[in-house]
Amino acid sequence: MHPNDATYPSLRGKSVFITGGATGIGAAHVAHFAAQGAQVAFVDIQEAPARALVARVVAAGHPAPVFIACDLRDIPAVQAAVAAAAAQLGPIGVLVNNAAHDERHDWKTVTVDYWEDRMQVNLRHQFFTIQAVAPMMQAQGGGSIVNFGSISWHLAMGGMPAYTTAKAGIEGLTRSFARDLGADGIRVNCVIPGWIMTERQKTLWLTPEAEADTLSKQCLKRLPVPADVSRLVLWLAADDSRMCTAQLFTVDGGWW
Repeated sequence: MHPNDATYPSLRGKSVFITGGATGIGAAHVAHFAAQGAQVAFVDIQEAPARALVARVVAAGHPAPVFIACDLRDIPAVQAAVAAAAAQLGPIGVLVNNAAHDERHDWKTVTVDYWEDRMQVNLRHQFFTIQAVAPMMQAQGGGSIVNFGSISWHLAMGGMPAYTTAKAGIEGLTRSFARDLGADGIRVNCVIPGWIMTERQKTLWLTPEAEADTLSKQCLKRLPVPADVSRLVLWLAADDSRMCTAQLFTVDGGWW
């Protein structure tokens, strides 16, 4: 965290469950919540970077996050991971449904199996993690759920129709659960990142031409980085946003 970043006392000691936390934006979430004094558990399929992240967080002087290896396409494993995290850290009070994979694909070659896999990777697990944590939040008298959408379908981007379809569905999932869980004091919001400069994005797609094109469309002339997203997630998780639910929050420098 930057020295001038906000701190949220309501997050200290809070049990937080993050999906896809080993790298990229998810890793920033893990580090930022740990820096707030939260008790963090995260799942990911990538074990080596996950364990390296835990070591970095501990070396920074923050509570050690709990890493649970999990393929989010395996729903019983997801449910077991939520239960294991709650058993170790206490009932989950914050859920960050971060995990996704924006693999490009040509609509002409998509098979039924590929379509189902993309729904499992990008959408289905968000429903079942909510289903798993909601009873814990109900018992606590409230909680915060932050789902992750994407700017891609809002901008009518092509080349990945299964991904954009899944991400559009997350916004409907968010608003439905906000209604279903609101009476229990559970807030459900959706964060919509723009082009965030993770290592993967920089390796695969960042070129001088792509950067110039994106900056020409953004109001703010700087490409967002993962910490820009995590700072918003912290606020949505904290009591400071206590009257915000069923909303979409975009972090894109004013592109969309």
